[in-house]
Amino acid sequence: MSDPRYQVDVSVATRFLPEQSQPDENRFAFAYTVTIQNNGELPAKLLTRHWVITDGDGHVQEVRGAGVVGQQPLIAPGASHTYTSGTVMATQVGSMQGSYQMVADDGKRFDAIIAPFRLAVPGALH
Repeated sequence: MSDPRYQVDVSVATRFLPEQSQPDENRFAFAYTVTIQNNGELPAKLLTRHWVITDGDGHVQEVRGAGVVGQQPLIAPGASHTYTSGTVMATQVGSMQGSYQMVADDGKRFDAIIAPFRLAVPGALH
């Protein structure tokens, strides 16, 4: 979004969870830590999330819901909110992308885009 009042940026760090995975049963667990940075001019509250999870075979799962990990944080300008969640896939490699629906203090609703990011078992990609 080009309006500087409503600028929320999202960054993601991922990690493979071998202790929760069962490769022989095609179960690969990943954690992802998301930082939501309010670079806008107004406080903004996270209302809902929409994730598109695609495994290495091209199977797509969509997840929608209120907030993130049970919270709907209000993020002040210049502040950020960080949380960790996870997903399980049937393949060693996949991707996630999506958006958060936000509402600014002035009532304007807008989306904070989550750019695609990869989930991969170490060594699975050459």
